[in-house]
Amino acid sequence: MSDSSVLRELRGDRADTPSVWFMRQAGRSLPEYRALREGTTMLDSCVRPEMAAEITVQPVRRHHVDAGIFFSDIVVPARQAGLGVEIKPGVGPVFDHPIRTEADVDALPPLGDDYEVALDPIREAVRLTVAELGTTPLIGFAGAPFTVASYMVEGGPSRDHLRTRALMRSQPEVWARLASWVAELSGRFLRAQVLAGASAVQLFDSWVGALSEDMYRSGVQSHSAAALARVADLPVPRIHFGVGAAHLLTPMLEAGATAMGVDHRLRLDQALDILPEGTPVQGNIDPAVLFTSEEARFAEARAVLEAGSRASGHVVNLGHGVAPDTDPQVLTDLVSFLHEQDAHQLGTRRA
Repeated sequence: MSDSSVLRELRGDRADTPSVWFMRQAGRSLPEYRALREGTTMLDSCVRPEMAAEITVQPVRRHHVDAGIFFSDIVVPARQAGLGVEIKPGVGPVFDHPIRTEADVDALPPLGDDYEVALDPIREAVRLTVAELGTTPLIGFAGAPFTVASYMVEGGPSRDHLRTRALMRSQPEVWARLASWVAELSGRFLRAQVLAGASAVQLFDSWVGALSEDMYRSGVQSHSAAALARVADLPVPRIHFGVGAAHLLTPMLEAGATAMGVDHRLRLDQALDILPEGTPVQGNIDPAVLFTSEEARFAEARAVLEAGSRASGHVVNLGHGVAPDTDPQVLTDLVSFLHEQDAHQLGTRRA
């Protein structure tokens, strides 16, 4: 599996043909997913090993992408640790009791042996998935400390994360304890996936773009680093991705990533000007082109390939996730188009 195109690219070894997978490829856009999940809540589906494995494999089977991404949600580790949280349709993750005071942090459950036992369904789901995927690698997944902690502070989704940012400024010691708890939560979640067979990991920071670089460095970077450190001794690439985080590429890489995901707001060649030479990148087709003409989609794909051509490694992906109402055939055709491209003919790096 170490010879797979995705793992080669993530390690800075260019393959002959572009490799591709899509964030949120497993799930809502697939009719087979909706049929399988009927009558099962989102979070329950994440901890039923056979179901989670089947959902993870579905897009690989349908689209012929070069990697699977483990089907989960960023709040699954918190739920397995004992917190009350559910995903409300049309809303998102909602916690029963927001964490906003020192007493709230004091009441968080300890992450001891009970948490390890609670991760057994995740390990089993990964084992089943890896067996089904064969030579296609599985990427493990977890939410980054800032995003998960922000959901916990806000109690649910937020546009501006004002309560979270206020807590970081007014009670930095309380924030640090909360973020440290989440870092251990997410880091051990990632490690469980790798030890069960995942070949790479991605730490996903949905809301980190709301922070300035100073706030990221002072209040977040060390906690993301602690989460990634949980798998640093294992021989797997570590992808770090944030939404709206072009201004944070360098400190996010410095948190312990070996490859950087880039969203659709920044061209890959511009990202490569910011990042240290030799950094593999992932991205960053604008998900909006999935709703345009085939000509526009393929032109965007070619532009992304060109922009990433001088990277030491480039895994093609979207600049964010697959929207629920995406036509699955569009994704299948896009993968086929990408696989038909000759990586050696792209950009000045091949000249």
